[in-house]
Amino acid sequence: MPEQIDPIRVMIVDDSAVIRGLFTRVLESDRDIRVVASVGDGALALKAIERTDVDLVLLDIEMPNMDGLTALPRLIQAKPDLCVIMASSLTERNAEISLRALRMGATDYVTKPSSREAMRDADDFKRDLVAKVRALGRRHADTAGASRPRPVAAGGRPVAPVHSKEREVQLRPAGNAKPEVLAIGSSTGGPQALSECLRTITQSISLPILITQHMPPTFTSILAAHIAQATGWPCAEARNGDVVERGHIYVAPGGHHMLVETQGTRKVLRLSDAPPEHFCRPAVDPMLRSIAKAYGPSVLVIILTGMGYDGRAGGEEIIRQGGTIVAQDKATSVVWGMPGAVATRGLCSAVLPLKELGPHVSKLAA
Repeated sequence: MPEQIDPIRVMIVDDSAVIRGLFTRVLESDRDIRVVASVGDGALALKAIERTDVDLVLLDIEMPNMDGLTALPRLIQAKPDLCVIMASSLTERNAEISLRALRMGATDYVTKPSSREAMRDADDFKRDLVAKVRALGRRHADTAGASRPRPVAAGGRPVAPVHSKEREVQLRPAGNAKPEVLAIGSSTGGPQALSECLRTITQSISLPILITQHMPPTFTSILAAHIAQATGWPCAEARNGDVVERGHIYVAPGGHHMLVETQGTRKVLRLSDAPPEHFCRPAVDPMLRSIAKAYGPSVLVIILTGMGYDGRAGGEEIIRQGGTIVAQDKATSVVWGMPGAVATRGLCSAVLPLKELGPHVSKLAA
């Protein structure tokens, strides 16, 4: 009998029965996901979590009786290892709430289409939702599954879960050139990782810092404001034509790739509406390719937690030019997709826990 894996067990919390139904159909189109509970507000979610084995909660922000932000810490208190994805509309208020929820313990967020009709036709949203639930829920389900009853094969023998063989991390020496710019790529789990990493780095260096975080419009401007507050550095969404300055942080704006080009002795930012890469705009690869061309070997790159492998192709160009890449390790990453992709391709000089990345990068940049 073929080996099997436990499904990812999801609870949907949304005050709209229609939206809950749409979410259920989208998620259960993937055979590895099972919706085990569907409720209309945070209070009902707290009751359901006590009697239902759940790996991941898809939690709406705006609900009557008990909203998502109120329910979030109580759900985590009831089940500390729970993964929670906040479901947000694309407004400034909800973007602020979503980022606050991440600081309170939510794992990630999704931005819902503006109407039920739009959601039915939103293929990008559906793909993003399923991918995030698979990536985040699987990490929890693989751990929790050890204590669940296993499927049983003929003869009464429990069936073991499938675990693919992981590729090994391969390290290379750091580049020899003194860095003139620091570039950071991140996705799922990135906002929290960015804050922790940057607090240390900005105390000891004065390089310009360019950040591409997979985020939609509105969210990136609020992320930049949070980074400015956390670090004390000037930080804003990049604007077309900005001159890159030391001691400044630039965040790729949602909906645009952020590129660097050389104009005489200056480095200037350009925003690009080129097609998404890895289903993302902004994406990390375009930023890294342009930085490699503009700065040559004098580039230092950090790849933080995130799904997929955005950053690997651009990272190869950084290494061809003689630059240096470091990555977050698997144990501290929410999802070890992006950092794992560069680490197992042999592009990194170091793969470190999040708390050690900041001090290590500061030494490399000194």
